[in-house]
Amino acid sequence: MMEILRILSEHEEILGAKAIARELKKKGYDLGERAVRYHMRILDEKGFTKRIGYSGRKITKKGLKEIEKGLVYDQVDFIFSKFEEMIHQTSFNPITGKGKVVINTSMTPQEALPIIKKAFKEGLCVSPYARLEKIDENYKIMTVCGTTIDGLLLKEGIPIIPTFAGLVEIEDHTPRRFTELIAYKKTSMMPLEAFTAGEMTSVLDVIEYGEGRIPANFRLIPETGREKALRLLDKLQRMKIGGVIKVGEAGENLLGIPVDDGMVGIAIIGGITPICAAQEAGYDINIKMAESLLEFNKLDLITHPRRLLKEPKTPSREKVGILLTKAWNLIQQVDFDPDTITGKVIANISILKREDLDRALEIIQEVCEEKPEYSTSPYFRIIELEDGKVGIASVCSLTVDGVLINQGIMSTPTYSGLLEIKDDMRRFVELTAYNGSSVEPHEIYISKGMTSVYDSLTGSGRIMASLREIPYIAREEALEVIEKLRGSGLTILKVGRTNEILYNAKVGRYKVGIVTPGGLNPLAAVKENGIEVKVKAVESLMEISNFFIIK
Repeated sequence: MMEILRILSEHEEILGAKAIARELKKKGYDLGERAVRYHMRILDEKGFTKRIGYSGRKITKKGLKEIEKGLVYDQVDFIFSKFEEMIHQTSFNPITGKGKVVINTSMTPQEALPIIKKAFKEGLCVSPYARLEKIDENYKIMTVCGTTIDGLLLKEGIPIIPTFAGLVEIEDHTPRRFTELIAYKKTSMMPLEAFTAGEMTSVLDVIEYGEGRIPANFRLIPETGREKALRLLDKLQRMKIGGVIKVGEAGENLLGIPVDDGMVGIAIIGGITPICAAQEAGYDINIKMAESLLEFNKLDLITHPRRLLKEPKTPSREKVGILLTKAWNLIQQVDFDPDTITGKVIANISILKREDLDRALEIIQEVCEEKPEYSTSPYFRIIELEDGKVGIASVCSLTVDGVLINQGIMSTPTYSGLLEIKDDMRRFVELTAYNGSSVEPHEIYISKGMTSVYDSLTGSGRIMASLREIPYIAREEALEVIEKLRGSGLTILKVGRTNEILYNAKVGRYKVGIVTPGGLNPLAAVKENGIEVKVKAVESLMEISNFFIIK
């Protein structure tokens, strides 16, 4: 049914059962027309599709929303397959200048256009060609996506592996290293979209001072294709398609990302970088990555760019740390004893103005009293800081993994996610793997305003949660430990059974899943109430005796 919805979303025309069955077969689902009609009736009843006479169906707005959040474990695979699809369909010819390129689509107010144009002018883009369409009071701006270059490399017979999207740190106009990464194959989000919150990028600082962080993508090609790739990139540059930060040497660490022997890394500026500049300036902009394909000749030259950035000369010695590595090193040091409520726990730290502390504590208390199951624990700690700031430490759910491991139960943090709450229904609508990201996704969800913890106190909402896996054989032992954890004040939302899909999240074969709420949920509620909060998850170890129970 999800594939049927996706097929309908990709076609503007009305589709009948025969056409849908044909499209399904291309995707590996060999269903006859009768079976398709059966599934379509169910989709009609749910309001996801609408029958149009005898011609067939169209997807509804409700159906489009369902695609975004339904079967989130499938969405993790779908994100990468979407990029593969776009790569395959790219048809631009760098000699004739004709053919289709992959585009990003953003909605922006007219007032933001001068800032966007300035970023184009400085060469902080894949291409200075774009398309503007006025829609009501806003403009739809279509920019060339870096995935276009992946498609053209493939057309040249060069295997291309889109690997990471993230943020590149710029110093003295020179790219130094990736500071944050998310793997394409490890998330239900468009990876680069995850870093588009105004507080995460600093494109305007790069333009003004030559220092800051810009969105970028990283891909791999075989060593034997390097010279061919350089020739293609040179042709593209003459057609004003580029944005290449650096092409590495074989096996060379590129901007802090290790590269295997026999492979070459390529880093390219994110096509949405000019849009991020406008977002940093405070404009409300909706960004969609790799949204569709468009004939290149339908784009207009926005400006003649100059090259603001210098090419990095030496490989960065600093490596980008993956979240799971950091988590393991903290988990190994947890010695919290649920019987005596003593020992070290993993803590998140959130920073806010001292003048906002009392109101923040009121909101935290409200969350913990109304929905105690939405927070990892009721334990918090106030940390005095300089410059009129205070920190609020909360217990991180990875503490649970440390306790289980200390009891001889191997607990592996698997996904950090966003859990939708609606009446008695709970389901993950976003998932990012701990071993595929350098940043705790809960920080991203908060910075992008994706949570609605406060709303969930009285109705529907979205809270943060995480999934870990244990061997199925250890389930009964784990239940005993978890009962003690609950008695000590820590919250576990659900313990699954072998191979059970938990709240829409898929668990590994011969594994059992355990879902815990995020320790930052009360702080997300604080931010939702208009209080400025900067959160850092999985930050440090602290003695539980230094915490207090909020009442």
